[in-house]
Amino acid sequence: MKKLATVALALGLTATTAFAGGYEAPVVAEEPIVAEGASSSNAGLLIPALLLAGIAIVASNN
Repeated sequence: MKKLATVALALGLTATTAFAGGYEAPVVAEEPIVAEGASSSNAGLLIPALLLAGIAIVASNN
């Protein structure tokens, strides 16, 4: 009887440590979605280019 109680105690202790962390669902990494958009000119470059062109035209007329 003592042997049966020892085995039951050992099995009970190992079972509780096996489930101590609980169940956590696996995380599946999704592939990144790349959005393809139409390319456009940068307005930050367009305005200075037009300004330089205007200065060049004024300077060539003098």
